[in-house]
Amino acid sequence: LLLQDLSGERRSRSLATMSGHTLVIGCVGKPSVGKSTFFNAVTEGKAKVGNFPFTTIEPNTGVTYFRAECASVSRGKADVCVPRYGRLREEDGVRFIPVQLLDVAGLVPGASEGAGLGNKFLNDLCGADVLVHIIDASGTTNEKGEATTGYDPLNDADWLIGELESWVFGNLYGRWATVARRHSATKSDAASTLQSQLSGYKADRQMICSLLDKMGVKDPVKFTEWGEEEVRGLVSAFVAERFPMVLLLNKADQGGETDRHIQRIIEKFEPRNIPCVVGSAAAEVFLKNAKKKKFIKYLEGADHFTTLEDERDDLDFRRSRGEENVPDGSNLEAEYAVPEPKVAKRLERLKDMVMYRFGGTGAWQAVQTAVELKNPAVAYPVRSLTSFATDSAGSGGAFADAYMVKEGTTVRQLANMISPHLAENFAYAEGEDGRRLGEDHVVTGLDFIVRFTTRETTAPPATGSGGSSGGGGSGGSGSGGSG
Repeated sequence: LLLQDLSGERRSRSLATMSGHTLVIGCVGKPSVGKSTFFNAVTEGKAKVGNFPFTTIEPNTGVTYFRAECASVSRGKADVCVPRYGRLREEDGVRFIPVQLLDVAGLVPGASEGAGLGNKFLNDLCGADVLVHIIDASGTTNEKGEATTGYDPLNDADWLIGELESWVFGNLYGRWATVARRHSATKSDAASTLQSQLSGYKADRQMICSLLDKMGVKDPVKFTEWGEEEVRGLVSAFVAERFPMVLLLNKADQGGETDRHIQRIIEKFEPRNIPCVVGSAAAEVFLKNAKKKKFIKYLEGADHFTTLEDERDDLDFRRSRGEENVPDGSNLEAEYAVPEPKVAKRLERLKDMVMYRFGGTGAWQAVQTAVELKNPAVAYPVRSLTSFATDSAGSGGAFADAYMVKEGTTVRQLANMISPHLAENFAYAEGEDGRRLGEDHVVTGLDFIVRFTTRETTAPPATGSGGSSGGGGSGGSGSGGSG
């Protein structure tokens, strides 16, 4: 996937090889609440947008970004950092690290029983690690995704959780007696039994063990004594563990009862550790387009933007207080285009009703919050621990690769993500300080720097879109070669 260049940013050449390495965010909610608008706001792709149910029939897959300070900044290498995936924002040294985003068909009541596109929707969600649930905080979309007025969105999040729980419970409880008898007969541990039943939802053993620990369930477990109440408790805990979510309270600038709705939703869900982000995806799309037309200067996720008039007013203010060497502003007209009065008026309204009130549009904050729920790490594999170069010669651009990995990922697993060849020939890895890391060493932090060394005696062939030999410019080459 080739991405267009944007002013002030170094962009990636390809994202093809990252598809299996990044977290996946599921963009979910009722029809017509702004899912596709959110998708368009935080990706380069365009989902079909409409104000009617099932606007998005097939899952739209796009690439959005998690933002973190690039490792190159604190190490004085920002000027030679050219990301292979994602981009580096030169204005503030923020690295945009790829995250997959799924925009799937809208959910309607009774989805767990097959209503609407329910079963398809729920199955598509299994491809996501974390959910951003878009809620129409203005109350202008009813439970079916139809335009209305006076609707109370307070219970929409519970309704989605309820559909997920009904779906899992319906699949599990019908065969529970058989599962329990087999568990008893084979004397299996609880984690193995539950993983075999829940693996279809892409739940691994680590997740199941975490779930059982939080529930206080310890072996030996007599599942034959569990009735409907216990299984529902299991399912409820599993859904919370498997499908963590962020609520984006969208259309927050619509007036009416919107503020009251927002307050009540936050009071209900934040105590349950379900974070709420307030904003307007449509505002982010508008600012994105205004930036492209040079009407404004704006950094994604920022709490403000500037116009030509803003910069002129700032220069006038600096002169008025006697500041010396104030620029005359003659270059500003070349940096900005002048918007039509209608556009200028809307920009001023967004500044007052969205940016000042909510600290931004909320769209990028929702992505950031969703990723942070999974507590990921960001790894920078390099070939040199002095220049931090990532090419085969050990020189040139630094920190070309940044891999977002899930919590608990080991160094050996990271090697396999970069290239199976690198993992097969893995000899050892070194941290930034040169100390060797065991293959079971867990990758942590947002600037984990690692150098791999392989056992091979000849360099492997290049892997095409994977970059340099060894995968992504970080594999080993030569006898005892460095990664």
